[in-house]
Amino acid sequence: MKRVFLIVLDSVGIGALPDAGLYGDEGSNTLRSAAGSPYFSMPNMRRLGLFNIDGMEWAEGVNAPAGAFGRLAESSRGKDTTTGHWEIAGLVSGRAMPLFPEGFPKELLEELSGRAGRGILCNRPYSGTEVIRDYGEEHIRTGNLIVYTSADSVLQIAAHEDVIPVEELYRICEAARELCKGPYGVGRVIARPFEGEYPFRRTARRHDYSLVPPEDTMLDVLKRSGLETRGVGKIGDIFAGKGISSSVRTSCNAEGIDRTLEHMNAEFDGLCFTNLVDYDMLYGHRNDVDGYAKALTYFDERLPELLNALRSEDILMVTADHGCDPGTPSTDHSREYVPLVMAGELLKPGSNIGTRASFADIAASILDYFGQENPGAGESFLNQILSIQ
Repeated sequence: MKRVFLIVLDSVGIGALPDAGLYGDEGSNTLRSAAGSPYFSMPNMRRLGLFNIDGMEWAEGVNAPAGAFGRLAESSRGKDTTTGHWEIAGLVSGRAMPLFPEGFPKELLEELSGRAGRGILCNRPYSGTEVIRDYGEEHIRTGNLIVYTSADSVLQIAAHEDVIPVEELYRICEAARELCKGPYGVGRVIARPFEGEYPFRRTARRHDYSLVPPEDTMLDVLKRSGLETRGVGKIGDIFAGKGISSSVRTSCNAEGIDRTLEHMNAEFDGLCFTNLVDYDMLYGHRNDVDGYAKALTYFDERLPELLNALRSEDILMVTADHGCDPGTPSTDHSREYVPLVMAGELLKPGSNIGTRASFADIAASILDYFGQENPGAGESFLNQILSIQ
């Protein structure tokens, strides 16, 4: 029984890419910023080889790493969640998804307003917590939608659950997803429900509506071959269900790890693909260095549970999809290399795959492990890490 457990630590970049200046991200290094906090501790990832990766001169590695490791560059244009995950799955995006730094066009919002039967508030780039602080009370008075964006390719709609029930908000976001195509084709439309009285609180009933990947990914290949493709967290949303056998949403990193462990203890052949979003959503975008460090420390504390649950033919891969450096003035994603740390009985300890040209090498290697042809981008590094060929 072959299984791969692929965990994305959302936004845990490890240093600016050579083209980071084109994105305003010179000098970004998300992991290094978090490591500057007194709350940072990752001895288990260190033991596997995290700090032996290329470009980690600022940290102390180990003499004999227990895992395999390397770093990957993003070959797609952009630095958003959807693009990063699609590339991890083998689909490289040659054109960045559209951004709306001045807000969305009048014609798009008029159509959305007509379909929803409600007016529009805000229509500017905004922090998700600040937008409900500044527009929440007006929203309650009027019933109008709080529509906003960010530096990412997203259209977000916030609504108080007592004013617009969650199911209605979801239907409105589905309508927005239908409208957001072509030049308006943002990577994600996001439902952002909130509750309570001022100061309001966002709830865990967020829902993402992504573009459907325009080509097949490793998920489609694995599913067609009869293998299971299980999503945990945002994975089902990011791929719009394409190529996913089953998926479960989660409310936090702790639940994401718990659900992954449940899959590890179940019987199946194939891939379990997990996204742990708290690093990005709760800490990176809010420039909370200590919170980011605590979240990384928590993952490291839970890592032994994941390692102990691995079976003889299982491979664990831990990576990221972009950066979101909490130590810079920017609150946006950052264009960074991502780490790849791997563990499993079949791997050669200390295998260093160096610096790879694309996140898509992950997809190529997973397909190689399952004996499947790779229809997308990427080159397999499987022969560099397996102890038995």
